[in-house]
Amino acid sequence: MPHHASRYLAEGPRVGIRHFTHADSAEFTARARQSKDLHHPWLFPPDSASAYSAYAQRLIEDPTRAGFLVCEKADAEAGPDDGVRDGSIAGFININNIVHGAFQCGVLGYGAFAHAAGRGLMREGLDLVVRHAFGPMRLHRLEINVQPANAASIALARGCGFRLEGFSPDMLFIDGAWRDHERWALTREMRGLR
Repeated sequence: MPHHASRYLAEGPRVGIRHFTHADSAEFTARARQSKDLHHPWLFPPDSASAYSAYAQRLIEDPTRAGFLVCEKADAEAGPDDGVRDGSIAGFININNIVHGAFQCGVLGYGAFAHAAGRGLMREGLDLVVRHAFGPMRLHRLEINVQPANAASIALARGCGFRLEGFSPDMLFIDGAWRDHERWALTREMRGLR
């Protein structure tokens, strides 16, 4: 039987991660529209074809960004009416503000889509992205900035081994106002890597 290369950069038991493509627009934007209540007021992923095109273009072309789609594998558990098929997009994880040289750092942003929320798929996906960042991307440190009331996002950061490092008042302009954020971080050493 011939060996076929995986379509994923990395994969776990239930999900694989891969880069964004322009062909993902219809599924991504539909899932973003279905997830508005879940995301508000924390994040606002693109929910139209034109917004997605600009968003994906930045992730594909800008060397200071890397975007990853968390995709369900065929054997992932899904509800009967979730519209999930092999390769369905469960969420997204982006590494922004990537700096090389002496810093070797990037800042993570992420979101699950409603059909995948609470199923542990993003936890598995974030672990895969962290391994990819500390492996092939050769980063040393990853940071996550989370609004203090976003319990699900904080639980994901904590569950993946990130440590709370501080508090930044009025850090980011989101949903019409400057929002406070907690700063979480993870280094290669915290993962037992050198």
